[in-house]
Amino acid sequence: MSSIGKKTIQSITGGALILFLTFHALMNIFVIISPEAYDAICEFLGANWYALVGTVGLAALVVLHFIFAIVLTVQNYIARGSERYAVSARPKGVEWSSRNMFVLGLVVIGFVVLHLLNFWYKMQLQEILGNELEMSGAEFVQDLFSHPVYCILYMIWLVALWFHLQHGMWSAFHTLGWNNNKWIPRLKCISNIYTGIVCALFFCIPLYYLIINLIA
Repeated sequence: MSSIGKKTIQSITGGALILFLTFHALMNIFVIISPEAYDAICEFLGANWYALVGTVGLAALVVLHFIFAIVLTVQNYIARGSERYAVSARPKGVEWSSRNMFVLGLVVIGFVVLHLLNFWYKMQLQEILGNELEMSGAEFVQDLFSHPVYCILYMIWLVALWFHLQHGMWSAFHTLGWNNNKWIPRLKCISNIYTGIVCALFFCIPLYYLIINLIA
């Protein structure tokens, strides 16, 4: 497969994951707006067949995105050859997030694994196995974020996620053909705003519980 083909797959899987994160953020914000509504959503997305199909599809997207990220990173590393050993100034016009996408991706993946252990393992997987849940979905969230350290770590992760998403979103459009000088600045602006809103929705949750814990 050509480099363009790999980048296209990377762009499509990345776009799909951004759409999932949008839905996930809109769903999760209800945990502080209406815990009852959040529990109803969790029940709707429990061990039902459509939720399981979605989970498998999501896992496939993450695996594909990660594999092609590794392949493209290795290819770029090899292509630079001896240039990578040269001491040079920061390339003009190249964003920090662009030069550190793989590292940011590793940070994101690390916290996704932690997130799965804290939520998916204790909630959906237990339903699949037929085990009775210890707490409701809202209670799981409240219990997890009752630890201020985890709230802070989660917020740091969201900053890394935003850097990864905002660059990934506009560069995906660039790869798919929207790469003229007229549209790139617009797409960068749209990406910053859109991913900023998504991450802000996530950010509100640990921030809310951190404030509650500090004033309690």
